[in-house]
Amino acid sequence: MVDTRLRIVPFRDELAGAFHDINAEWIQTMFVLEPTDREVLENPRARIIDPGGDILFIEAEGLGLVGTCALQKTDPGQFELTKMGVLETARGSGAGRFLLAAMIDRARALGAQRLYLLTSSKCASAIHLYETAGFVHDAGIMAEFGARYARCDVAMLYSPAGA
Repeated sequence: MVDTRLRIVPFRDELAGAFHDINAEWIQTMFVLEPTDREVLENPRARIIDPGGDILFIEAEGLGLVGTCALQKTDPGQFELTKMGVLETARGSGAGRFLLAAMIDRARALGAQRLYLLTSSKCASAIHLYETAGFVHDAGIMAEFGARYARCDVAMLYSPAGA
């Protein structure tokens, strides 16, 4: 059942600050903003949109934008699901699940043949959400991309059969 109180909002340059702030909130709560985080959060058009990726937001009725997620194109047909965050005030509302489903659909529309993500075992509830959506733990993704973030100890690959 679709929650009519939630709505997907596409990226516009005037929302770059919201992309930064939503992600900075959760990253700084659990970790430290790393240089690679800063580069992406401060330059979403140059680092995500212009190379062929996308950013979506989730808006909750009465609350405004409460979450965001990006697809960063890393090779032809290959995308990293990254910078997915939901404000603490909206956690548990279903916003993350709604946003993740929209991002998986968006990845398909962009021609993703390989969709992966990197995270930390500290993000247990997010990992459960990813597993439910069809992501599986993948040692190959960890070996290929895991060194990008000091906090990364979990790498997952989207496998529709796993959903």
